[in-house]
Amino acid sequence: MFPYPEHYRIALAPLLTGLMVVWALLLDWLMPAAHPLALYPLLAFFPLVSLLHIYLMFDGRALKRLDALFYALVHIPLSFVVWTFCISLVMGKAIG
Repeated sequence: MFPYPEHYRIALAPLLTGLMVVWALLLDWLMPAAHPLALYPLLAFFPLVSLLHIYLMFDGRALKRLDALFYALVHIPLSFVVWTFCISLVMGKAIG
């Protein structure tokens, strides 16, 4: 069906991180601060990205294990920083 399914597996983690940013920016504009519809799906994005990296390490079709490990070591901390920014953006001034 897809010409290169390995490329889609590799690109899914950064795409989810980008979707996390779009989700936070869009719902910060549309919803009030700390709205559950904006916050709860956002809380699931980072664990999903981490699980996807673990899947890539054990899959072996798209990347070699050492390549997948280095990819995870670079992307997971960056995704965590983006995730905390998105949570703080969605929370706004709801706390304090």
